[in-house]
Amino acid sequence: MRTIDIGIIIDNIKEMCIEANHFLSKDMDMAMKEAAESEEAPLGKQILEQLQENLKVAADDMIPICQDTGMAVVFIEAGQDVHFTGGSLEEAVNEGVRRGYTEGFLRKSVVGDPVIRENTKDNTPAVIHYSIVPGDKVTVKVAPKGFGSENMSRVFMLKPADGLDGVRDAVLTAVKDAGPNACPPMVVGVGIGGTFEKCALLSKEALTREVGSHADIPWVSELEEELLHRINGLGIGPGGLGGTTTALAVHVNTYPTHIAGLPVAVNICCHVNRHVIREL
Repeated sequence: MRTIDIGIIIDNIKEMCIEANHFLSKDMDMAMKEAAESEEAPLGKQILEQLQENLKVAADDMIPICQDTGMAVVFIEAGQDVHFTGGSLEEAVNEGVRRGYTEGFLRKSVVGDPVIRENTKDNTPAVIHYSIVPGDKVTVKVAPKGFGSENMSRVFMLKPADGLDGVRDAVLTAVKDAGPNACPPMVVGVGIGGTFEKCALLSKEALTREVGSHADIPWVSELEEELLHRINGLGIGPGGLGGTTTALAVHVNTYPTHIAGLPVAVNICCHVNRHVIREL
């Protein structure tokens, strides 16, 4: 049995919130630079180069890479041989978010009630997803999600007869409808299978995969490549002003489902696709 004090969780979550909002992850940085090189439309290339300048200024001057510093989404993958001491794990995660957003001078965007809408003033509570796995390690993913792109996300409850063509159409429909509102070039997370809520979770976690990585299942990997090609053929382009780079990556996660259903979720993220992953 391995013991982890919740103070370690607090400190890491705080640092990860600040890091995610000021610096691109290495995979996103590489993807953005490659996009600037390969973009064929002059205006699209100019926009991508301006985004590169903005990202450099943000990193150099410790300014958030986007004014919408998001709602903190946290994935906790805890080994079953880990024992947390010193308090509540959930409270520790929220305390880390609170410190990260207040000490990091990040915009506080969370309201305590979805209708009354009074700001909580510290960007808590976070949205936390837990999973228990074998071993004594803890993997933490912090992915602040801005709502320009979050509002463009969709869930489609397809029929089994819709098949793979229906899945393709659903993803392309979501991206077309999003257009410039998701701040392209975007990363597209897709969840297929499970239930209504499971496919949404699959699509959200797909955004934290290394950009350009592919699923181990052959047909899923082929679908990722096909969808990326077709999305980039839509002509939406950087900033929604036209071009050959509408998406940087399409990541598809799958899960078993019921004989009567084919749930599909599309969770779109903007060109910064903020995420930090640490193993504790």
